[in-house]
Amino acid sequence: MTTLKTPEEIKVMLEGGKISTMALRGVLSAIKPGVTLLALDTIAHDILVQNNAKPSFTTVDDYKFTTCINVNDGIVHGLPNGYKIKSGDLVSIDLGALYKGFHTDLSYTVEVNSSKEQKFLNTGRLALDLAIAQAKVGNHMGDISSAIQKKVENAGYTVSRDLVGHGVGRELHEDPYVPGYGSSGKGVLLKEGMVLAIEVLYEKGDPEIVVDFDGWTIRTADGSLSALFEASVAITKDGPLVLTEF
Repeated sequence: MTTLKTPEEIKVMLEGGKISTMALRGVLSAIKPGVTLLALDTIAHDILVQNNAKPSFTTVDDYKFTTCINVNDGIVHGLPNGYKIKSGDLVSIDLGALYKGFHTDLSYTVEVNSSKEQKFLNTGRLALDLAIAQAKVGNHMGDISSAIQKKVENAGYTVSRDLVGHGVGRELHEDPYVPGYGSSGKGVLLKEGMVLAIEVLYEKGDPEIVVDFDGWTIRTADGSLSALFEASVAITKDGPLVLTEF
C-alpha cells in the first residue's frame, strides 16, 4: 500500500534530502584515480553522521555500508571495497539519509578524467529530468516510466527490465514500484503526497543482469557499461518537488 506523506513530513524529507545531497557532493568531489571505494564510503558516512543523519542503507538486512558503489559494468548494489579508481572508469554513487524518521535516496554517475562517455551520461541525466517533470498529480506511473524509456532508447541504449525505482519514506523501499519502461497513461495514478525515488538504470548493451560472487553486486551480463541517476521526488499540488536537488 502506498503511504501518502503530509506537507509537514515532506518538509522533514526535504531537510534530509539536503543532507543526503551534501554527502553525495562530498563523495563525488573526492573521486580521482587511486582512491579506493571504501575511502569514498567513509566520506559519505562521516558527512551524514556529522549532520545528524544515519546511513539509510545500513537499515537493509545484512548490509553494513553507507553507499553502494558501482564501477563500469556494475549497475546497482555494488559493495565498497579496496578497488582503486582508474582514469576512464564510470563510477556510480548511490546513498541515502535517514533523518528524523524519513529516508531520502539519490544516485549519480561520473566519468573519471575523461569525457569519452559524455553522451551516454548526459542521456541518463536528461532522462531523469524528463521523468521528474511527469511526477504530477493526475498523471500515471507510466508517464514517468515512458519518459525514461523514450529518452534512453532513442539515444541507442537500453533500460533495465529487472531493476526499478520505488516509493520512499519511513521505509527506504516502499510501494509503488517506479519502472524505467512503460506506456503513458497507464499504471498507478499519481497522487499528492506520494514520494518516489525515481531511478534511471540503463546500459550501453543488453539489459540482462548477473549477480556477482559477493551476492550483492549486480552487473550487466554482457559486460557493457551501465549508469544510474536517481532523485527523491515529492508529488505536491504545485508540481514535482525534488527533495534531493543536485
